[in-house]
Amino acid sequence: MKSILSGLDRLEMADSVLKGKRIGLMTNQTGIDRSFRSAIDLLYVRYRLTALFAVEHGIRGDVQAGEHYEPQPDPVTGVTVWAVYGKTNRLTKEMLGTFDVFCFDMQDVGARFYTYLYALSFAMEACAKAGKPVVVLDRINPLGGARVEGTVLDTRFSSYVGMYPLPTRYGLTIGEYALWMKDHLKLDLDLTVIPLAGWRREDYLDALDIPWVAPSPNCATFHAALAYIGTCVFEGTNVSEGRGTTLPFEYIGAPWIDARMLEKRMEKRQLPGLYFRAAFFTPVFSKYAGQTCAGVQVHMTDRHLANVIEGALTLLDEIRALYPDRLEFLSNTGDSYFIDKLLGTDSYRLGQQDAHSLMEVNAAKREAFLEQRRPFLLYE
Repeated sequence: MKSILSGLDRLEMADSVLKGKRIGLMTNQTGIDRSFRSAIDLLYVRYRLTALFAVEHGIRGDVQAGEHYEPQPDPVTGVTVWAVYGKTNRLTKEMLGTFDVFCFDMQDVGARFYTYLYALSFAMEACAKAGKPVVVLDRINPLGGARVEGTVLDTRFSSYVGMYPLPTRYGLTIGEYALWMKDHLKLDLDLTVIPLAGWRREDYLDALDIPWVAPSPNCATFHAALAYIGTCVFEGTNVSEGRGTTLPFEYIGAPWIDARMLEKRMEKRQLPGLYFRAAFFTPVFSKYAGQTCAGVQVHMTDRHLANVIEGALTLLDEIRALYPDRLEFLSNTGDSYFIDKLLGTDSYRLGQQDAHSLMEVNAAKREAFLEQRRPFLLYE
């Protein structure tokens, strides 16, 4: 396996910025070095750690999606943990007063919907206004950095699951994203990225020797992350995305679906690198808890050929065609649909485009993004 060093493994490169300063650290359970030591513990011992900032899922990864929590002491260090998910997603004036330098170390999954991206960009905005430096300890993109896929978000549909005009699969490390974000938001910000060592854009997680900690409770494995970039769209429907099972985002189904019929229809589509096998599952929580769901399991037979985003939407095309009276798009307010936020457009929900045409109409936008990101790439 290929040897990689994360930004945290090269923490000494940040000494000139961090030493002698009060440090606020935004991290979670994924912030570990190659010896499995927590970024919290390392910064607490090496520097002056005065504040911790927890996003969705908590500082130790013990909070389910969407749950909120109050400020509390970290059980190991006693440093106050401030929540920047729930009541507020922004660093408040009180929070900004607890540190001199802001440090970020979290593993994301390479999908635009992941809220960790926006926790970082909101913190960068707040620090720019307050004149406080930001240090990002870089981590790999587990899906590699070569491919860019999906839809480019129309900012009319901005939300905490998609804020900026990024492709669904954007192919940046978190450090490269920070550099792009600084330019995109035109921030007057002292930003330092501590780079990876040994990573190249074609490298996927499973070819590397770094330890992997689940970034969130329902994205525990590399295979779940690969599926998530596509099947997350089912969160915006009344079809289960497999939450509450051992294979979230790989299982897709509902009690009213004919699994074998769906498998046959997807087999006729002949999508390269993908197979949708008839499957049955019973979630223990989330949609259809305690009910047997029928549907498919998404199998990736060749990751280099597969376009999981188009594949997941093609699956939704088929379910929509088979069950027009059963399929629902979920809405909180009646005029705001979650799938529009996930896709960054309402054209799919409104039936103006199917999976294939939606990918085609976004092709030029993806190419434009590839050019936009070029100045901020740190790795070949």
